[in-house]
Amino acid sequence: FSSIQRIGIEDPRMSKIVVHNGTVYISGQTDTSASDIKGQTQNVLQKVDSLLEQAGTSKSNLLTANIWLKDIGQDFKSMNEVWCGWVDPNNKPVRATVESPMARPQILVEVQVTAATTE
Repeated sequence: FSSIQRIGIEDPRMSKIVVHNGTVYISGQTDTSASDIKGQTQNVLQKVDSLLEQAGTSKSNLLTANIWLKDIGQDFKSMNEVWCGWVDPNNKPVRATVESPMARPQILVEVQVTAATTE
């Protein structure tokens, strides 16, 4: 039996972070403060960095990344420009990016990652 650590449990729907067996899982991150894809992607990735730090790890330990775009045809290139400037080029995760309707009309991107702990 291994322990499960849950961080950020204020939301009745989900934990922000779950750590289990040396793997960090974060909930999907979105942003509505920026109105364009580059701004939203930058803000979302700042949230990802913060959550990984709270769990004691970093983007250099990413394992997987799932990205949802509201309009992949319009926003894929610009999102990738921000992503490539953020991701650790020596420790890239596996990644999937798909188009999806979003929970709110102003959301253009959602990112969810898993990472290894540093232990």
